[in-house]
Amino acid sequence: MDPMIRWGIRLAQWFRNPPSRQHVRIMVAVLAFCAALVLVERLIGWPEWATLGNHPPRVAR
Repeated sequence: MDPMIRWGIRLAQWFRNPPSRQHVRIMVAVLAFCAALVLVERLIGWPEWATLGNHPPRVAR
């Protein structure tokens, strides 16, 4: 199914049965948190301690 059709169906469902205010607040808070993380990463950069090293994969014994 085309993604635009899928989004249209989802928007139609939300229009008919809107989410509660608390649900909307949670969604906005999560989006704001994600946007803040992206802004911090773009402006300051990714911290060295959070970067994975180039270690060889572990072998299960």
